[in-house]
Order: sequence, then structure tokens, then C-alpha cells
Amino acid sequence: MISVSVAWDDIGGLVDAHERFLAGARVEADVRGSVLESWKRCRSAGLEPGHLLVPYEQGLTLDERFLSAADPVLTRLSASLAEMGTSIALCDARGRMVRRLDADLRLRDRLDEVNFAPGFDASEPVVGTNGVGTALAARGPVYVVGREHFADCLQPFACAGSPVRNPLSGRIEAVLDLTCLRDDGDPTMLRLVRAAARDIESRLLEQATERERALLAAYRRAALDVGGAARPTVRPLPGDGDGHDGDGHNGDGLGRIDLAVLRERAEELIASPGRTLDEVPLSGGRIATLLRRQVMGEAGETGVAVEARILGGPRLTGLGLPTSPPVAGPVPVATPGAGGPPPAAREATAPTVTPPAVVVRAVLPPPPPVAQPAETVGDILDGAESRLLLVGEPGVGRLAVLARRRLELLHDAGLRIGTTLDVTRTAEELAEVTVPRFADFVAVDLPDAVLRGEEPVALGGRTALRRVAIRAVRKQPAKLYDVGDTVEYVPSTPQARCLELTQSVMEPVLAEAGGWIAQDPERMGQVLAAGVHSLITVPLRARGTTLGVVSFYRSERPAPFEDDDLSLAQELVLRAATCIDNARRYTREHNTALALQRSLLPKGRPEQSAVEVAYRYLPAQAGVGGDWFDVIPLSGARVALVVGDVVGHGLHAAATMGRLRTAVHNFCALDLPPDDLLAHLDDLVGRLDRGEGWEVESTQADSGIVGATCLYAVYDPVSRRCTLTRAGHPLPAVVAPDGTVEFVDLPPGQPLGLGGMPFETVELELAEGSQLVLYTDGLIEGRLRDMDSGLDRLGTVLAVPDRAPEDTCEAVLDALLSERPSDDVALLVARTHVLGEERVAEWVLPSDPAVVSRARTAVTGQLTAWGLDELAFTTELVASELVTNAIRHATGPVQLRLLRDRALLCEVSDGSSTSPRLRRALTEDEGGRGLFLVAQLTERWGTRYTPYGKVIWTEQPLPRAHHQVSSR
Repeated sequence: MISVSVAWDDIGGLVDAHERFLAGARVEADVRGSVLESWKRCRSAGLEPGHLLVPYEQGLTLDERFLSAADPVLTRLSASLAEMGTSIALCDARGRMVRRLDADLRLRDRLDEVNFAPGFDASEPVVGTNGVGTALAARGPVYVVGREHFADCLQPFACAGSPVRNPLSGRIEAVLDLTCLRDDGDPTMLRLVRAAARDIESRLLEQATERERALLAAYRRAALDVGGAARPTVRPLPGDGDGHDGDGHNGDGLGRIDLAVLRERAEELIASPGRTLDEVPLSGGRIATLLRRQVMGEAGETGVAVEARILGGPRLTGLGLPTSPPVAGPVPVATPGAGGPPPAAREATAPTVTPPAVVVRAVLPPPPPVAQPAETVGDILDGAESRLLLVGEPGVGRLAVLARRRLELLHDAGLRIGTTLDVTRTAEELAEVTVPRFADFVAVDLPDAVLRGEEPVALGGRTALRRVAIRAVRKQPAKLYDVGDTVEYVPSTPQARCLELTQSVMEPVLAEAGGWIAQDPERMGQVLAAGVHSLITVPLRARGTTLGVVSFYRSERPAPFEDDDLSLAQELVLRAATCIDNARRYTREHNTALALQRSLLPKGRPEQSAVEVAYRYLPAQAGVGGDWFDVIPLSGARVALVVGDVVGHGLHAAATMGRLRTAVHNFCALDLPPDDLLAHLDDLVGRLDRGEGWEVESTQADSGIVGATCLYAVYDPVSRRCTLTRAGHPLPAVVAPDGTVEFVDLPPGQPLGLGGMPFETVELELAEGSQLVLYTDGLIEGRLRDMDSGLDRLGTVLAVPDRAPEDTCEAVLDALLSERPSDDVALLVARTHVLGEERVAEWVLPSDPAVVSRARTAVTGQLTAWGLDELAFTTELVASELVTNAIRHATGPVQLRLLRDRALLCEVSDGSSTSPRLRRALTEDEGGRGLFLVAQLTERWGTRYTPYGKVIWTEQPLPRAHHQVSSR
């Protein structure tokens, strides 16, 4: 039941809504959706509510088959409505009225005044919203009352219309309409007209069944007339009765798949009027030959019978029929075409399921034995048994074949569309699947926002779209837009209407589609001249959002698109739209994760002189992961190199990577030893995974971060010593200056977050110019390569002497990676430098306060030798304060060291693990100002611990000229 209040028609504001709609205002809240969509179609067609030109055509009728089915229904409906002032109209599939039954003379005159009479056109593009035309346009039942009619002259009426479809083909053959005056209207009219339409469709189906039965009887009579035998009985097909083993075979070895293949090919033979014989390969190397015979019933029904014979195989008792010799020649009423040699056997495949009620099949008993005349088609099949396999009408058989092909196309679309998470590729897959099996030319148009992964804006009007995919059976019409072109459809085109109404639009005859031609009359005229004649446009919609439009054209096939084609196109596009939306959402998340990850990764090389660095990061094809790397300058001219890998992909992995990288920076600021740093990181990962801290609802299924791996190395350019430790990460490689490659035998350690085990370190002495190569597992592992073979390959590529780090990165990626890796890859190559003796000064000092003055003198002399006199006074004060604190508060030995790197470094080490603390001294305090003074005179200062005590260090910037020399 449709809830419609007739009183609301005028009082509630429909008249005002209609006027505001014509003025261009939005009226969605005041008008039913189906009516508003009809109004939009009328506006696109250029209709004027107060001025209609209704064409008239004399002598319209429907075929006798349809009228014989419809007349009893119309008579019964007219009798039931005789006292209700309702007119019954029957129109053809184009909306032209063929018949009208009137019981109310006053209503008849009113309808004649508005040309709603036999011979006149009631289609929506001609007279606007009404029960006939809108039912055809919406391809379903509609109810229209009062001002819901687009045309002013139809306001006094209420009407309900419903299409009447062919029950076998689904094609609309007519429209049934009930019309009354507006005050007499009631939504129950819609239920009445739908029930009447269904009754007509049921009678049409009965007619088809009766014709099939007549053909069956004609075949039997023909066989009896030839052989004179008694009428045999019919037994069930295999699978419908007993006598089959567990594998679906009957006693003679003919299985269900073989029988299904035979029936499928029989349907194709019925639908192929130019063919007489067909060969079907079966299991076990057997060949079945199908023979097509024409049959005619007593009332003139014409059909086809298909017999099956197996040559050189088991008896064909699988059809559940008694055996008998073959029938000779054609049946008496029709002669089959001359039989030539059977066509080459085609490979048989498992058939798809044919929808019920598409074709009426009858399994018949065999004809009685007759004499075989010479020189007949039977001579070709001499010695083989014949059984009737199928009887049907050629038109119905064609429908069965088309239905099966549609199911096969839907099945293939499910397998072939959406194999990737790429928007453009998914659109291309839709075009590839549908050409040439459904259309001769397909175009997919999407807005640029969808290609970028963004939320699409509302599409309609003259929205600019991008053509992302096309496919044609031959070279596309030269005047149609190409891939990459921007397409802006004018409002009257089927594509624009499709986007505005979010409904599919079918133009069976493009030459009559003025709105499509209006896009570009000259260009579209050339397209029509190229043979393009039929069009279906379907909106790409997913999750309530329109993503674009797909256009299906026909040019090679003469038949226009039909209702079943429209339904199939909608189903295909629906599947593709879901895949495209998934790809769009993935693209958005991928781009967001990539942007987040790039913002968290190093944006450049930090200033340091210990190593020359080159790096590469490649996101995975499947999504951004959590691979990361970093180069972190440490005190004492040292540098930390770190590479890590977080489990998973997407935003969660990228965010987790950022948290771990930040944690490593914080721990490096404390100058922790490598094993202690990983221990702290391991503890942090465990706490994060347990959710300690603020409880936040997780939207990710893989929110855990246990299992992340990390490799951490610290290189000292003064001692040339490198200390390494790892947590479940792949082994680092060291490339000597002569090209020798060694994978460091480093204890693996557990992945981060598992806890319970300490991390071990390995210390190496590296020659100047050695390369330290750190990487993630995506570099050496892949779908077609395990870790061992990847390491071997990596070692081979690295074995080149005296190569720059950038060249090493390029060589490694070229040799080990495909264009689109399946996992993230991070690669870090560091070539070591040495801080020479001429840039280092060291003094071992006794624990005697008198040595402080000698230390100041030594520092001043060294700075003068380095040409840093302007730093002498400040450095002397800093060294004096640090040495004094070490002698006074710590234990020996005390060592003073100056390093001239990118900055002037001053270090004082002692044997105590007690760290000094910076505080602000009060006015009356006698001490506590030393470290405050050091902090004010230097750029940075800090403390790091060693196995033998601690080191207090400071940094002072060099004068610009000395800085440039030191950085070389």
C-alpha cells in the first residue's frame, strides 16, 4: 500500500511545490521521490506543463497472442469496476493507447478532452507524469494523483499503471492503466492494476506451455504414424529418480555433468535455425551427436526436437528411456536441412544453471522402430541409438541460451572485477568483462576526487568527469571521448539524467534520443553514422554515494538493448561499484598513511661527520607498512644508525612506527648504550601493547604492536668502533673498502614487546671507507624468494669495492626488487669516516686540584694550534669547571679531551657514575653555579655513561670559516 492522502494534494502544497520546481527550487521534502524523478525527466525532455503536443496514430493494435491472453482479464476487471467510475486503458510498449474500456460516460468525455484515448501517445516524454508513461519510464507500477501530474490538463485525474511483461523474455509488451477523477482516486488502484497485469502474464505463460505440449504431442504422433507402435511411457531423467551411483553416473556410465552438457547444447541447437547437427565431447572420450528436427503442431505451432545419439560409447539409457532403433529422416510435417559433416567437436565445460521457467523442456519416450530409408540424415549416424533430448520453440530456446550466457557473464564478472585495489584498473576490468559479451563499446567516467581516493562530491548538472576506461570490439568511434579526456555532459544527456536521478537510463534507439545528440550534434551524428545505435547508462553507486557513470553502447549487434539487458547492466555495475569504492577507500587510507609515514621519516640527512649516508624507502604494493630508519647524531662525534619494522600495514602501522621512532630519539638523548636502549624500547612496546595509559577504543583489528623488529648501531669515528644490537631484525652487512662482504654474526634477540631476555651487543672495528648496510626483510624476502637466497643475492650485489653509498642503494634495489614490491623496503647505507689524530687532543689528569691550571694552559695552547683563539677564553672556563668538579666530586682517573668536528667538543671523563645536576643557585649559596655557567657558555651539554664511569661533554659552535673546513 502506498500512503497517499488525496486531500493533501492541493491543501498540503503540491501546487506550490510544482511551481517552485519549475522555478528551479529544491522540493525533495514536499514531493514523493518517484514523482520528483518523473518531473526531472519531463524537465530534461523540455516539456511545458501548459502546452502539450500529443501525436495520434490510427489503427494501433497488439498481436493476437497477447490479446487472447489479456481479453478475459480486462473483461473481468471492467465488470468489477463498473460502478466505480474508472476507465481501463491498454497501451503498447511505447505508451500508445490501443484499447480503452469506459463505464462512466462523464469520465469518458473528460478523458477524450485531454487526448487520453485510443490512438494517442501517453508516453512520459510526450504528456509528462502519468500512469502509462511513468510506468514505462520507471519500468514498474506507479500511482499518480492530481498535481503530481506534470501537465496542467491532467490535474483532475488519478491513475495507476503497471507494465505487462513477457514471462519468458521479461520484455515489456504493454501497459495496463486505471484512471478516474482525482476525488475518486485511491491508492488501492495500484494493487488492482498490478494484480491484473500479473494475471495477463500468467495467461501468457500458460500459452507458451500449451504450445510446448502441442509440439510434444505432434512429435509423438509423427513417430507413431511412421512406426505404428503403441505410445511408450516416459521415465525420469537421471538425478530425478533412482538408478545412479554416488558419482552421479547411471549404470551405463553417463554422468550428471554429461547429461547437463547435452541439455545445454540442445538448447543452443534449438536457438540456432541454421544448424542441423552438433557434436558434443563427453567424458571417457565419447562423442554425442545431436540432431535437430522441426516439428509442427495441429494448430500451426512450430518448434524443434533435438535427438541425442552416442557413437562408439555405452547405450544412452541415461535418459531413462527404453532403447529402440533410430527414427528415420524428418517427421512428416517438416524436413530438416541437409546434413553435412558434423562440426569440429568443441571442448565441453561444466554448464551453468538455467533459471527455472525460462524454457519448458520435455523428455520424451523414443519413437518406435521404423525402417531406415537410404540417403537420409540417419545414414550419418548409422549404428547409433537415438533418444529425444529436448523439445522447444526457437524463440524460447534463444531466451534460455541468453539467460545462461547472462549467468555466465555474472559469474565471470565476480571473478574478474576487483582483483586489485586500484580504481582505474577496476574500471578497466569492468570494460574488459562486458565487451564483447554484453556491449560493443563501454566507457567508464569518474570524477577526479574518486581517483584521488577522496569522498566524491554530489554529481549532477554539468559535473566534469574523467574518462578512465574504454573498451571496444573494434577501433572505438573516432568521435567518442578517449581515456584521460574530461567529459562534461549537458543536462539532457542520458548520462547527466542518470547522475541526477541516480537511476539507470536506457535509450534503445539512440537516433531518437534527442538529449544524447544535444551533447554535441555534429560529433554525435558521426557516432551514429559509425553504427552506434543503442545505449544504457548506469550510475556507479556504492554505500549511497554516486561514484561515476558507465555507458554501454551497441554497434555491431543489430538488436537494441532490452529490459533484461538493463537489469544485467545494473547488476554488473553494482558489483564493480562496490569494488571501485573499496579501491577508493583503500587509496584514501593508503595516501593518508603514506603522508603520515613520510612526515615521520627523516626529511633530510642530519649534520654529522661520522658517516656518509644514503637511504631508500619503498612502500609496498599492498599498502603502507611500518618500515622505518633514522640517523641520529650523538655526543662525542658519534652517530646512531637504526632500522625497524612494525607488523602490519596502513595507518596503524605508520602511527606505530612514528611512536617507536620518537621513543628511539628520546632514548638516544639519554645516550643509553645500544643494549640498554633496546631493553627500554622492548619494555615500552610491551606496555603500549597491553594498553597501559589512557583507554581508547581501537578501530583496528591488528592494533597490537608486539613483534616489531629493530637494529641499532652506534659508530665512533675517533676509535673506528661500531657497536650493534638487534631485536629479531635481519643481519647487517659490512662491505670492506676492497669489496669484501660480511654479514655480522649478531645474536638475533627477541622481537620487541616479548620481554624477558636481555639483548646482546657485538663491537666491530671498521676500516675507514667501510660501508654498513642496514635493511628490512622486504628487501631480501618475497613471494618467489626466501631469506637465504635473498641474503646470497644481496651479498653478491654488495661485493663491489670503493662504491658510493648512493650507487650502492641503486644497485641493490635494481637487483633485488620488482617494480612493485609486496612488502615495504627500507635500506640504509653508511660509509664510515675517521676523525683523524690531528683533530683530537687528550690529556690524562691526576686527581690533584693543582692540575686545573695546567689543564687550562693545555686547552689554550691546543686551540691556538687549531686557530680557534676566539674560543679559547670560553673553552678554558668550561674545561676548568668540568675538571674541578671531576677532581672534587668523582674518582679517578680523570681525562680531558677536545675534538674539532663540526663543533668544538670538550669532554671530561671520570670513574664515577654520579651525574651532576643543573640547578639555579640562590643568592646566599656559595656554590652550585658551575654547571649553570657551563650551560650558558656552550650550545649543548650532557652526560653519558660508560662501563667505567661517565663522560660530561659540551659543544660550542665553530666560527663560520672553521666550520666550513671541519665539515669537509
